[in-house]
Formats: sequence, C-alpha cells, structure tokens
Amino acid sequence: MDIRIWKELDGAQKAQALMRPAQSTSGKVQGIVENIIARIQKEGDQALKEFSKNLDHYEGDHLEFTAQEITEACSRVSPELKAAIDTAWGNIRAFHMCQQSAHIDVETWPGIHCSLRQHAIESVGLYVPGGSAPLVSTALMLSVPAMIAGCPEVILCSPPPVSDAIVYAAVKSGVRRIFRLGGAQAIAAMAYGTASVPKVLKIFGPGNQFVTMAKRLVSNDPHGAAIDMPAGPSEVMVVADHSAKAEFVAADLLSQAEHGPDSQSLLVTTSKELAAAVLSEVAKQLEKLPRRQIAEKSLSHSCAIVASDVAEACEIACEYAPEHLILQAEDPERYLDRIRNVGSIFVGAYTPESLGDYASGTNHTLPTYGYAKTCCALGTDDYRRRYTVQKATKEGLDSIAEVVERLAAAEGLDGHKNAVVLRCGNKLGD
Repeated sequence: MDIRIWKELDGAQKAQALMRPAQSTSGKVQGIVENIIARIQKEGDQALKEFSKNLDHYEGDHLEFTAQEITEACSRVSPELKAAIDTAWGNIRAFHMCQQSAHIDVETWPGIHCSLRQHAIESVGLYVPGGSAPLVSTALMLSVPAMIAGCPEVILCSPPPVSDAIVYAAVKSGVRRIFRLGGAQAIAAMAYGTASVPKVLKIFGPGNQFVTMAKRLVSNDPHGAAIDMPAGPSEVMVVADHSAKAEFVAADLLSQAEHGPDSQSLLVTTSKELAAAVLSEVAKQLEKLPRRQIAEKSLSHSCAIVASDVAEACEIACEYAPEHLILQAEDPERYLDRIRNVGSIFVGAYTPESLGDYASGTNHTLPTYGYAKTCCALGTDDYRRRYTVQKATKEGLDSIAEVVERLAAAEGLDGHKNAVVLRCGNKLGD
C-alpha cells in the first residue's frame, strides 16, 4: 500500500486510485465455463460427476447427502461451534423477520382497485464456497431469508469435502437437500437441472471467478436461472479521521485482504499521520496472519488516500461504491446521510466488518465491484416475487374509458382502444 494525496491527483490518477483489480482472464474463464455449462446441459449427471471428480477431486458415487449423512455431519459439530452458529442464526433471523412483504390495496380511481401481492419463489439454489475457507456464515446468510420467505424448495451446493458446520447451519434453516458440488458445474446443475440435481428458478451465493462467470451466463439464458446480484472480488473501504485507532483500521483492512488475492482494502483518511501509522501497523499485523501471502497480494493493489476532510472522504466513498464501508470518525452518525452508494456501513471504532460478516444480523451477501451504485444487500425480498392485480367495476371503467381511449389513440394502438370501446361504447366518436 502507498499513500496518495487526493487534492494533488488529476482526474486520471484519481480514477486509477479507485480502480479495482482487473479481471484479465475473463475471456479464458468464459470459454471454460461455457464448455462446462454446455456439457451439463447435454450429458447431465454423467458430465456433472466427471467435473466433480476432475475439478473437485470427489471420488464418491453420491453427490447428494443422505439423511443419515446429514445427521452424522451435524453430530460432529462441537457444542461450542453449534452455540456460536445458533446465536448468529438468531440475530440474522431477527433482522430478516422484520423485512415483511408489503401488501398494498388502493382505489386509484372510483371503481378501480389496484393491489400489490407477493409470494415466495418456488425453488432456489444456494451456493456456499468451500476451498481454503469454508464459509459457514454464508450458509446462514443465504438459508435464513429463504426460510423466512417460505420458499417451498431450497437446495444447497458446496464443494467437497463439505464442512460439517455448513451442513449444520443449513439444516437449522430448514434446508434438507445438500449436494457435494462446487464451481461452475454446481451453478450449471442448479440452473438447468440433471437427474440428481433439481432445476431452480434463482441462484444465490458468492464464489470464485468461475462461479461468478457461470452465474452471469445462466442468468442471461431464458432457459437458465435468475441470480441474486452481479459479483466481483470482495472489498472494504475505511473512512477515518485523526481520532481513529491505527491498529483498529489496520485490522479491518487485513480482515478483508485475507479473503483473496483479488480483494481490495482502501483507506480514506483526513490525516496523513494516521495513514502512515496504519501502514506501519498493517506491516506489523501482517507478519502474524496465517493467510499472509494472500493478504500481501491483495494489498499490492490497495492504497491509502488522504482527503481534505470527512465530507470529501464520503464523496470519494460514493464514487468508489464499496461493498463494505467502515466509518471511524468523531460522531460518525452525522456522515451517514452523505453515503449513498454502499453495500453495508459499519459505524464507529467498535463495529468491525467481521461483526456483520458473522453475527450482527445484517446480511453479508453484498454488491461488489461498484455494483453498490445500483444493487442492494441481500434481503428476504430477494426470495420473493411481486406482482400487481387490478379490478374495475363497470362504472369504474366507464368513468375512465375516455382517458384510456385518448392515450391509446395517441399511440396509434387501435386494438388497445377497441378493448375499452367494446365494453363502454366509443366516447371519442370516431
């Protein structure tokens, strides 16, 4: 990481300071993923098992957990870890239970009633990454809102060997079908279905570049599946003034950097002295991290930016649109209204990103790579679909018929106009 003075940068340099790591292999990745999807569509389980063996190194015959295997996996989770999962589950459930669907019924015109209705998506697929960091918390973040929304069919895929804790977290939220499947092949199987894996209508969850590419491709196919949101590598921005503790800020930057080599950790501060102290503290704490090499690669495309004041720092944050934004400043609440583009905000010195990642109750599935300008944090509504209903009485249609007829005539759509004329008579007398 290096230190950059914002007011001394020109437009191109400012854009470069906020640039995410380039996804330079996207073309190659797309070709690989397209082949995986095509083979699973054509060959089903045969291709799925082949990819599972070659890519996930799974030698077993059964991709889906049996009921007995689920019971055994849950029994192997320690009481201490179960207690932690239970507490996090309770907080996540409490927050997402408040996200109740809105039922609207309004008479917009005498005799014309319009309503908004919602129902749970019939089938959803949850993808929980495994690999070097099996994300137990992601199993909670994806399955709890699915449970609250009332989705009739919920399946979960995770790369083998699937963590016992992931199984326990999913089962606690009512997930009964769990598959040993990872990567693009898992996304393809859920999007199109095979003899073993049911097709779902919408897929949720983060993943590596292959998973991300697969989600993008199946969401662009009308025969595929919808997805929760576009995604890229994870990221954090810390906005801090002179009052912030350098060791706290450094810890927050490193907690994000250890996610992966393409993750990004940015500091925007009003104090050049704090920036220097944070960089020194980062080097010190980095020495003790087991995932040091990953964090070092992440930090190589991160930097510290010195802003003129907190207001300017907030504007920089809005331009970057971070997945996570940590506010460590005096009276941080007064800056909340200045932050428009963000996935989730962590307010004050004692609200680390880790709290939201695991147990505060908010969802940690968030828009990344600048998508926070248009996309939102995952919530219960993402597991529902809404539709409108309208009903008119004969008197209601008669009283508004002229409006509809005039608008249809202005657009040259006589069929639309005639649908009203036949019911009410031609009020325009053409």
